Amino acid sequence: MIRLIASDIDGTLVKDGSDHINPRLFEIITELKKKNILFAAASGRQFPSMRRLFAPVQDNVIFIAENGAYVVCRDSEMSYTPMDRETVEAIVMQMRNCPNCCLTASGKEATYIESQDEDFIDLLVNGYHNTIQIVEDVLKADTTFIKLALYNKTGIHQQAEQLIKQWNKRVKVVVAGKQWLDFMDLSVDKGQALARIQQITGISREETICFGDNSNDIGMFHQAGRSYAVATANPEVQREADQVIGTYETDGVLKELEKLL
Repeated sequence: MIRLIASDIDGTLVKDGSDHINPRLFEIITELKKKNILFAAASGRQFPSMRRLFAPVQDNVIFIAENGAYVVCRDSEMSYTPMDRETVEAIVMQMRNCPNCCLTASGKEATYIESQDEDFIDLLVNGYHNTIQIVEDVLKADTTFIKLALYNKTGIHQQAEQLIKQWNKRVKVVVAGKQWLDFMDLSVDKGQALARIQQITGISREETICFGDNSNDIGMFHQAGRSYAVATANPEVQREADQVIGTYETDGVLKELEKLL
């Protein structure tokens, strides 16, 4: 019996950086709720962005935001994991020297950026619908950071290999899309966030299924009784999944949920 469903957003339910979600998903989430099946949206996105995306059903969704650093249900905090300040400062200083890249630094309710790049700002505001603050120095922002991210419009993988190797013993570093590399506290993982939800709700791993497409979803796969990767997922992600399904363009996740209903 399935009691909990968790799904990644970008690359799994929608195109990366898009808000074009099939409204049928909202109907499905409502129907699942009536059957006492919980739905969790799991993403590297910030909480305000996710809440806006799922506005019609936000009270029926558990939000695993910032790759699991911040978990919220009905505006009640289920889990919160800040980053070490000294580590944040060191990573930000290095990010500023990465060519062709923009950095973001996220608190609970806003993402801080230093870039004046209009395309980047447009992506954050009109693509992800993030709450952002443009500042001269993110390190002077009056907040506690839960995630840092590095963005490269042409692709992050060239920088990712070196940065993962350099930082993976001090922080969790994950590729969160073709253009994004995310940094969180070493304990943060979508799988750990899913485990926390299971602990609170009394739902077992075997009663959980999940969907994803990128390396930041693998931890979640390991915490679910059955896992699904979309066909456009990285090969390593497909190998970790129990089954490969259709892409967001063909409503692969929605079709699997329809079967469940």
